Order: sequence, then C-alpha cells, then structure tokens
Amino acid sequence: MECPKASLGTLTGLFGYSRQSFYSHKDGNNFAENALEPLIVEKATEYRIDNPGLGCTKLYIIIKKMFEETGCMPGRDVFIEILRRNKLMVQIKRRRKYKTTDSGHQYHKYENLIKGIVPMRPNQIWVSDITYVETQEGVCYLSLITDAYSHKIVGWALGPTLETIYPLEALRMALATIDGDTASQLTHHSDRGCQYCSDAYVAELKRHKISISMTQSGGPLENAIAERANGIIKVEWLYKMTIPTRADCKTVLCRIIPFYNTQRPHRSIGMQTPEMAHVQTGPQKKYWRNPWEPCATTADG
Repeated sequence: MECPKASLGTLTGLFGYSRQSFYSHKDGNNFAENALEPLIVEKATEYRIDNPGLGCTKLYIIIKKMFEETGCMPGRDVFIEILRRNKLMVQIKRRRKYKTTDSGHQYHKYENLIKGIVPMRPNQIWVSDITYVETQEGVCYLSLITDAYSHKIVGWALGPTLETIYPLEALRMALATIDGDTASQLTHHSDRGCQYCSDAYVAELKRHKISISMTQSGGPLENAIAERANGIIKVEWLYKMTIPTRADCKTVLCRIIPFYNTQRPHRSIGMQTPEMAHVQTGPQKKYWRNPWEPCATTADG
C-alpha cells in the first residue's frame, strides 16, 4: 500500500513516539505504514468490545475519521482484511424467538396511513415496535420508538412483561422531545398489538392530537424501519453479550442507544448518524432503494 506523505509531527504524536525514536527506526520511510496497522487493530478491538456486532463498513467509517489527517488510512478492503487477520469480524449467533405481538384482541384497529409515504422531515412519522432481550435472569421486552425520517431512536423503555405501561413509557420519553404543534403534525405507526391498540396508549396519542396508523397484514415490510432498529440493537450488540440481570440490560441500553443515535452510520440516510439526519429536511441519500419507493409519494406533497 502506497501511503501519501503526512507531517512527521502528526504521525509521531498520533502513535505516541518522539521525533528521536522515529529517527532511530532503521526503516524510517515505512514508519507510518508499519505503525498504523497495530493502531487500527487497537482501536477496532476497543470498538468491538463495546459494539461487537457493528458492521465492518460502519466500523471503517468511524475509525477512518480518527486517522484522516495522517493521509495513511488504508482503503476499506484492506481495512476489512486487517480485521479478518486479527479475528475482529462480526460473529453471528442464532437465538430463540419470543412472541411479542398479540393482535387477537377486541380493541379498535386503525388503518395504515403511511403506506407509500416517504417522510421528508423529522417528527413526521414515528414507528414503534417491541422486541425481546434475553438475560440470565429471564427475558425482558424492549419498546422502541424510531423516527422514520432520521432513524433516530426518540423513545425507549425496558420491562419484564409485555404490559402497556412500558410502551407508554417509551412514548412519553419521545413526546418530551417535541412541542404540541410538532405532535399535532405527527403520525404514529405500529403493529396491531394489544399494547398499541389499548385504551391507555390510544388516549395518550389522541391527547397530543397525533394521527394513528397501524399495519394491516402483519408483514414485516409494513413496519420495516421499526423492526430494522430493533434488529440492529440486538444483532450488533445484545446477541453478542451475556447479560446477567434485567437491571444490567437497562444499563447496557443506556450506552448502546446513544451510540446508535450519535456515532453509528446508516446506509439508509447516506451513511450519516441519526442525530445528524434529525436536523435535516428533504430527501435522504440512500445506498439502496426499497422496492416500494419508485412509485411512492412524499407526505409533504
């Protein structure tokens, strides 16, 4: 790999060397190339400890920012090969599944208001879902509310049961981030589970003049963004961990969710973080196209 020149001061400071120790190297011309790979491995190992399921491309983008000024950061393919050599690739484990949606209830079920709609601003559509998390103490349930435009997790709660109080807690956390005018222009989308159809949950939405939307068929594409957020949290973090108690799980999530929002790049928003996208408006650049989007319309007309 041919390495562009970087200032000696930058390199020696970055690698923890003095100028004198640099000149003591027999092969000084290859100093940056030789020194950078162990440092990349060190930083990648640090990220793998806290973020064991983070994809290689996303890890590359994060670490690249640390070394850009050196001019010596390898390309993505070389970076992935470094990860492979050092056993830092993502390890996949399969877990048992738990049922989290009970739509066989007598509550009113609402129509799908967001089908074919591509959001053009934050706080236009929120999507909600519940997923399970395994601990050594027993299973617990994570309720997430995700902004459909920025993919930012705006509210969450963890509980030992599927009772409505926990999705309500997540909703109230999300509502605390916006004012009444914003809420009145918002659509809340979820599956038809009894928690989201319950009197208490619906009353909270109506109190804030939020439009209510629900899936119709139960297919994963009808609530894809919410399920994707759940999947990322589990596959990239929780599945890789042994969590002793439910209290420990909450502590872990208090670290994971801010990282997800502020540091993890997303392909669906142009490899930005959700926090960055959450202050924008207009179409988001994507690295793939959803099958339903060519004929979709924007909610702003």
